Amino acid sequence: MSAAPLWTSAAMAEAMRASINGALPDPVTGLSIDSRTIAPGEAYFAIKGEVHDGHDFVAAALKAGAALAVVETAQRGKFAPDAPLLVVDDVLAGLVDLGRAARARLQAQVIAVTGSVGKTSTKEALRRVLGAQGETHASAASFNNHWGVPLSLARCPATARFAIFEIGMNHAGEIEPLVKMVRPQVAVITTVEPVHLEFFAGIAAIADAKAEIFAGVGPGGAVVLNRDNSQFARLQRRASKLGISRIVSFGADEKSDARLLDVSLHAACSAVHADILGHDVTYKLGMPGRHMAMNSLAVLAAASLVGADLARAALSLSQIEPAAGRGARRALEVANGEATLIDESYNANPASMAAALQVLGRAKVGPHGRRIAVLGDMLELGATSAKLHRGLNEAIKANHIDLVYCCGPLMRNLWDALSPGKRGGYAESAAALETQAVAAIRAGDTIMIKGSLGSKMKTIVNALERRFPGKAAHGEAAVQAD
Repeated sequence: MSAAPLWTSAAMAEAMRASINGALPDPVTGLSIDSRTIAPGEAYFAIKGEVHDGHDFVAAALKAGAALAVVETAQRGKFAPDAPLLVVDDVLAGLVDLGRAARARLQAQVIAVTGSVGKTSTKEALRRVLGAQGETHASAASFNNHWGVPLSLARCPATARFAIFEIGMNHAGEIEPLVKMVRPQVAVITTVEPVHLEFFAGIAAIADAKAEIFAGVGPGGAVVLNRDNSQFARLQRRASKLGISRIVSFGADEKSDARLLDVSLHAACSAVHADILGHDVTYKLGMPGRHMAMNSLAVLAAASLVGADLARAALSLSQIEPAAGRGARRALEVANGEATLIDESYNANPASMAAALQVLGRAKVGPHGRRIAVLGDMLELGATSAKLHRGLNEAIKANHIDLVYCCGPLMRNLWDALSPGKRGGYAESAAALETQAVAAIRAGDTIMIKGSLGSKMKTIVNALERRFPGKAAHGEAAVQAD
């Protein structure tokens, strides 16, 4: 028996209050905002972005087999009289309406995740853990903004047992409207750190913006908070004030409801012993780093709160691997052997940078191998930016990083602070640093690349992968205790 379609065109039209144009196929198998990757049978939403207007790609989407396109009334005249269209006043507003309709029909247990660091890896861990226990839907990639959240909601099948949504922000007021769409039973805040400081007066203001996630938690719902974080008490007070009585904490603090009892950190994984809501649990986590071990406590707490089996959830954590750009490892075939690439190029802030350097400090290297950090600017840090970049030198020393390459005007602050022996090379941009970084690699090295998305560190990752074709590096062979 075939699964029910994600939507019918009639249900979409009703939810979005859209007028129907042309002959629409009844089943709609999926939703897309990208004409380049649309699959046959999906609906294409002609979203207006900062650079492109999706209406310019409607013809390409329909040619690629889209079931229909959602377009705005003002641009209806651009398309053939018989084109299969749903016509709305505003396409993004229509997508929001469809997201709300998806939430209204959903019987699933819903989790929303935010935090300064670790949102996506926590969401992906929940996807893996809950997916082993029932039909699970989760946001794709980092679809966590004003279009990503409604798109993720609208893509959620009515039959899902669990649904996990990532919610992001870089300004106050952005989380609340999104979480009110999602209406989670459980909201998770991984941590509050000094990120996006350009837009906030300080860390307390960032905590208040993250606390907007509480506004969507319904009666009887729960929040999961990091008790080790400096903003825990502030978040706890805010949740209580909004009438949320189930406040579950995680951390090493002895008062934590999901408490870290012991952790053994290895090069590519961790062994964790924890007390999760009164249950003694020991498990292997398939990702390295103390920060990942801490977030795994939040994953198990949230999974327990939505009715998952805790023992099975803990077992699933061994299967998790870092995602592309977030710690994924690759073996590079270099002269006389192999080097290891740790790709952390997706984004960066002071907390995630310190965590990545700690992972690099524990990474396995060959007999003559070095631990090499290639670092790009951390953006949106405001007036404290120079100091925060310089401050990374402490983590570089503490984790015995052998060589550092820096790029970008902000990373010049770190470059100037480095001891001469640790200086690999400096350039104004990732593209300009590429040749130096590629030339530096030799057998036995482990190289970690990280920077904010805007610093384009992925260009160096791509250059290394082109120059030294290799394979994904993971599994037991990569595990080594320090």
